Amino acid sequence: MNKKLIGPFSQLLPMVDLPLKGPIKDSQLKVQHAAGIVVEAEKILAVGDYHELQQQYQGEVEQVDIGLNSVCLPGYVDCHTHIAFAGSRAHDFALRNSGASYLEIAASAGGIWSTVQDTRNCDFMNLIAQISTRARQLVMQGVTTIEVKSGYGLEIEQELKILRAIQQANQELPIALVATCLAAHMKPRDYNGSASAYLQYIEEYLYPILIREGLSNRIDAFVEQSAFSVDEIRPYLQSAKDMGFDITVHADQFTSGGAKLACELGAISADHLEATSQKDIDLLGASETVAVALPGASLGLGMNFTPCRKLLDAGAALAIATDWNPGSAPMGQLMAQAAILASAQKLSNAELFAGITFRAAKALNLTDRGSLAPGNRADFIIYQTDSYQNIPYHQGTILPQLVWANGQLVYQTK
Repeated sequence: MNKKLIGPFSQLLPMVDLPLKGPIKDSQLKVQHAAGIVVEAEKILAVGDYHELQQQYQGEVEQVDIGLNSVCLPGYVDCHTHIAFAGSRAHDFALRNSGASYLEIAASAGGIWSTVQDTRNCDFMNLIAQISTRARQLVMQGVTTIEVKSGYGLEIEQELKILRAIQQANQELPIALVATCLAAHMKPRDYNGSASAYLQYIEEYLYPILIREGLSNRIDAFVEQSAFSVDEIRPYLQSAKDMGFDITVHADQFTSGGAKLACELGAISADHLEATSQKDIDLLGASETVAVALPGASLGLGMNFTPCRKLLDAGAALAIATDWNPGSAPMGQLMAQAAILASAQKLSNAELFAGITFRAAKALNLTDRGSLAPGNRADFIIYQTDSYQNIPYHQGTILPQLVWANGQLVYQTK
């Protein structure tokens, strides 16, 4: 049988009929009890009362019995990662804890450039293996869609190597990888021209290949003192948008300016925002640009969290992601980071779950996942617990028992 009825679940959180922007109260969650999901091929066919679904689809479905004491949620979306890398930056972590700043380390032999050298020296097959290993670790946490950035090549052929490795890993994995070109991570130290000349070089030679090979439809850029100024990056992103790419911005991590630019250009998302001002918060609240908080970077760097409560109260759409990278955010634990952020910023459980499901999907311009609704991808996760509140309460120490992606069971605890 092509159709499967999965359940019954003690609780099912469909994450439907919730606002894309602004605050969400837990009372707005439409928690369903004794619920089930009908899956046909890669899609959700129906969600509702388990016994009613049994009667409606009697004789048409294969029943997958879950039993009681279970909670079902949409598969999580990690909308900002850098898991396509080689090497380690443990030395950077030690330096920061000894008093050196991120920008000071970046200005010396460490920082992004250190990872660029390691990743350039990594062969193609080894890079695929490293991407896949990290992706599978996220799958075990319930993540079924992972955004993956390039940006550790900073040269045409090296950026292509990374993006092709992401593409190959995506074909081999049972979940979805969404590739983003971050060739504007910083101006490479071995490029002899200006920052603007480097960006023009990438725009002229790399953009057409991305389109021709279908490697990525997303362009990202780091707007910061250690990377590119607002004036340098504006024409680069505008050109990408004119060519049909979705654009996103590493914004306001240490200094402001990037969030305003993201709003002006109509970027899909502005990510980081630890140093964003009230004026920028108001701009994001009035825009369609998703604000993406990266608590792993705050934990890794020992700095302030993104002002999530202020962003939500200003009307912004808030997503939460791991920022998994070798330098500032090596933890790679989505629920742990989201739960810690929620405690620090006083986010409701509804706001937390929205930030890693449908709002995170919006940050990737995806509308077919992040909620359990008919027609969506059949991406959902099942916890062995009697209440969804236990999941953030235990701050990532409770892991899903079952992970379904694209209509297939892709992970099960032993």
